[in-house]
Amino acid sequence: MIRLLTLELPDNSRPEYDQMPHVLLVVDQFSKSLGGGERVVLKLAALLPRYGFRVSILTFYVHPESAALKSATCPVYELALQRTYDFTALLAAFELRRFLKQHKIRIVHTFFESSDLWAGFITKTTSAKLIWARRDMGILRERKHSIAYRFMANFPDAVFAVSEQVRQHCIDVDHIDPARVQTIYNGLDLADWEAAVKPRKPSGEFLIATVGNIRRVKGHDVFIKAAAVIANRFPEVRFSIAGEVLEPKYFDELETLVRDFNLSDKFRFEGGVTELREYLSKADIFILPSHSEGFSNSIIEAMAAALPVVATNVGGNAEAVEDGASGLIVPADDSSALASAIVRLLSDPSLAKAMGVAGRSIVTQRFTIDAMMSHTVETYKKLIDRK
Repeated sequence: MIRLLTLELPDNSRPEYDQMPHVLLVVDQFSKSLGGGERVVLKLAALLPRYGFRVSILTFYVHPESAALKSATCPVYELALQRTYDFTALLAAFELRRFLKQHKIRIVHTFFESSDLWAGFITKTTSAKLIWARRDMGILRERKHSIAYRFMANFPDAVFAVSEQVRQHCIDVDHIDPARVQTIYNGLDLADWEAAVKPRKPSGEFLIATVGNIRRVKGHDVFIKAAAVIANRFPEVRFSIAGEVLEPKYFDELETLVRDFNLSDKFRFEGGVTELREYLSKADIFILPSHSEGFSNSIIEAMAAALPVVATNVGGNAEAVEDGASGLIVPADDSSALASAIVRLLSDPSLAKAMGVAGRSIVTQRFTIDAMMSHTVETYKKLIDRK
């Protein structure tokens, strides 16, 4: 039932690699368009061998055209699972348990609900240590998930929260022991974010950009309403959204809003963007109008690109953006506040530039790959050493 989708790379077939502690990263799915969580899984898989760990990935579904199949640097296994509570799931549980023992898995690091709960429960029937990665405030949960998380509060040996807000949610809502929950921020490889050459633009022309797959929770409708206000004062400003359409009905609503506000010649939906650095190099201001976040990768990527950021006060946004220093924090679902913040930056280019420089500095100090990996590896080693 568990099938290998990708082969291990030659560099990982050396004898010493086989002796490294084996970590299994479990993720619910790899869709055609990868989200932030899936990208973090692939990043961890690529980096952990440098720190002395052997890595495999297990998922319950892979889209045939998923980028994960091309970019994975370790074996990727699929355990096809549609439900976690029927007879097929019971057989799959025995299969996963055999897999964990056969491959001598020392740590199971899970991402998202089915991985946390179903795979986590099975992990606890073996000697492997269990780590939950918590990346949001439970926005995708159903009632059954909330009940299960409380029931299993003592199951994980450690919980990695992506922000302090998410950590507190784990403690207050899921009743997890605070000693088990730590905040590990996402990190960037700054070598990938050296300053790109910005294209020349006519005087007064600006691009306001955001990155996020088209889902209602991302608040793109708020962005469009703010754009309508801004366009009246700054007719040369353009607006852009980069992201795959995950909720077609919501996308239809957004296109209707653009037409209703007469923004068709000013607003672009770019679709999925593979060259994010190039996309952000064309922007002058980055915004994140989300209704809910755990911790946004796109915010620190924009800061690494030296862009001033306007973000809503949800999740870990205010932990990344220093309000008044590297950007501006505004209330969620408030298009007037969002428009006012953007107008402030458009009216004062020197302030916008200074905030961009400050944001780049913050990323180099707090949100690097080295910082993320050092915290992760330290916990891995402690758990392996623990009897």
